[in-house]
Amino acid sequence: MADLKYYDVVLRPVITEKSMNMMADKKYTFYVNPQATKTQVKDAVEKLFAGTKVVSVNTMNLDGKKRRRGLVEGRTAKQKKAIVTLSADSADIEIFEGL
Repeated sequence: MADLKYYDVVLRPVITEKSMNMMADKKYTFYVNPQATKTQVKDAVEKLFAGTKVVSVNTMNLDGKKRRRGLVEGRTAKQKKAIVTLSADSADIEIFEGL
């Protein structure tokens, strides 16, 4: 387990059509640090966004995509994505307001 502070765990929100539709069910999607565990993601979201109560966290590891430039082949960086489900009485996450 990596020694990560809560502000190092959540990197940025995922802004896609599917993730925006999931917000109606109080599910929010974030890119997180690849070494972060589910409990670290839960604690980070509850500390970063006041009034939130996390019910569950689902994580997935995303492999890098193949990219090619001329004869040189490579891969983009690996990422980790977390879908955070909030309780019904929890406050909404305000960074998604107005999107």
